[in-house]
Amino acid sequence: MCGIVGYTGFQDAYSVVINGLRRLEYRGYDSAGIVLDGDSSFKLAKTKGKVDDLVAVSENLKGTATIGMGHTRWATHGVPSDRNSHPHLSNNGKIALVHNGIIENYDTIKTMLTEKGFVFHSETDTEVLVNLIQYFMDVDAAIDFPTAVRYALNEVYGAYAITVMHDDFPGVLVVGRLGSPLAIGLGDKEYFIASDASPFVEFTKDAIYLEEGHMAIISLENGVDIRSITDNVKVVPAIQELKLSLEQIEKGGYEHFMLKEIFEQPKSVHDTMRGRLLVEEGIIKMAGIFDHLERFNNAGRIIIIACGTSWHAGLIGEYLIEEFARVNVEVEYASEFRYRNPIITEKDVVIAISQSGETADTMAALKLAKEKGAFIYGICNVVDSSIARITDAGSYTHAGPEIGVASTKAFTAQLTVLSLIALKLGKHNGALSNSEFMSLITELDLLPKKIEEALQSTHDITKEIAKDFVETQNFLYLGRGYNFPSALEGALKLKEISYIHAEGYPAAEMKHGPIALIDENMPIVIIAPKKGHYDKLVSNVQEIKARKGKVIAVVNKGDQQVSAMADYVIEIPETSECFSPIIAAIPLQLLAYYIAVYRGANVDQPRNLAKSVTVE
Repeated sequence: MCGIVGYTGFQDAYSVVINGLRRLEYRGYDSAGIVLDGDSSFKLAKTKGKVDDLVAVSENLKGTATIGMGHTRWATHGVPSDRNSHPHLSNNGKIALVHNGIIENYDTIKTMLTEKGFVFHSETDTEVLVNLIQYFMDVDAAIDFPTAVRYALNEVYGAYAITVMHDDFPGVLVVGRLGSPLAIGLGDKEYFIASDASPFVEFTKDAIYLEEGHMAIISLENGVDIRSITDNVKVVPAIQELKLSLEQIEKGGYEHFMLKEIFEQPKSVHDTMRGRLLVEEGIIKMAGIFDHLERFNNAGRIIIIACGTSWHAGLIGEYLIEEFARVNVEVEYASEFRYRNPIITEKDVVIAISQSGETADTMAALKLAKEKGAFIYGICNVVDSSIARITDAGSYTHAGPEIGVASTKAFTAQLTVLSLIALKLGKHNGALSNSEFMSLITELDLLPKKIEEALQSTHDITKEIAKDFVETQNFLYLGRGYNFPSALEGALKLKEISYIHAEGYPAAEMKHGPIALIDENMPIVIIAPKKGHYDKLVSNVQEIKARKGKVIAVVNKGDQQVSAMADYVIEIPETSECFSPIIAAIPLQLLAYYIAVYRGANVDQPRNLAKSVTVE
């Protein structure tokens, strides 16, 4: 979603903010802007387009100020345009504001302010908020700038992370958050604001992650003063040491972050298992599960909630937990879960999966489940994220920063955690025998090596196959059992970054509708590992070829039947059926990546998409 960068200190604010905005480009956006507080008045530049477009219209601002803030906008209220871009100024020109999120009651407030004589120049809800702050200062001269911000935030409903400056309060930044993340970097006589820590990681390792419902007044004179928005109670913050490094958020010689992250999967899966999977001792150590084993095993059901790629991981998690732990599992779209009056009891366990830990729909669903008394467990990739803080327990994936909008290594890391959970529960409740458990964890331990093998063996062939489908308009992806969700995920990857329409189906469902689409122009990716439902998949391929469809087959090395019929063959190492989606993900990610590259698409920043969806 939108990105915020702010700075006050001794450096050139323009350079800090612009470089910070570049670090946040991965979040997805359609316009960008910057405001600096110079000697006499605000210096503002904003434009539709990318940060490079912003630089083109603002380079004259370099070296003019030591305080400023910037924004990359993902459109919600109002089309992408120069006038809808942030920052927004108040009517009197003295207050500047950038905002992530949505103000749900903006129209009511806008009507009130219009009746008071305020004029609006954009279609955004953000412009309403900045003028509401001015209104509070106008009606009572005793109300200072930070107090006016607090009053305004108490009047709005929705989600927000904001940074605000006032021309009459030099050197001061006021920030606040509710439902959208914001981090404060603590430097030596300087302070940084950002949606995540990546914009200031080279300047400081100390950060405060602003808590839900809190605001901060930041100045060189008084430091960071954090207070609750509702009642102005002073808060003592927790200062955290950043584990993020500059090298982690750079491309490292790869053309795109997505390709880099695809190739990081042997390490990310290994890191996710490290310290948890102890094969020689025959144990899985997961404190979040161990401390609550009885709650899991006595659960009436486990409900997995997630969105997008994380939802696909949840579907595979359902297969894993039900097969190995014999616990009933349901998988829900977080975006639908909270709106259908779901039946939740105190016996339920709710597992939320999110790469960022900030997904607004998932957060809202979690709050509902928590109110109903369910036990909440989180699986996310970002330490101290909102989901990590709201849950009763959880497990971090250790994928490292994922910059590419299309999730790759986070997906396989999520599957790794879900595999560990399923096996841990099954061993504890006796659903898995010791021999079965040992066989499975031995195979799980081999996955990083097999992922590396898959990368080496499938990269070049997949790159070549991609060349033949640059002009294709539609794709079908088919899989059975554990690899039905793999088909969904493969189709999603292609849609996200190449803009080709693609659909994933259970292979058995092909004849219940999708078979009507098959002709010589329709490519079908079929995921057909040797273990599982292989014979049924052979029949599906025969049905496709009888209708002249083009088959791209993902098979195990040495496969003969499917390979003999397929037009294109991609071989992957063999593993247990339950772990095959982790291996199969590699060629599906590479195929989507290279088709998108050959089509000239912006792989890391696909149109209309955002990395962290922090609005509902």
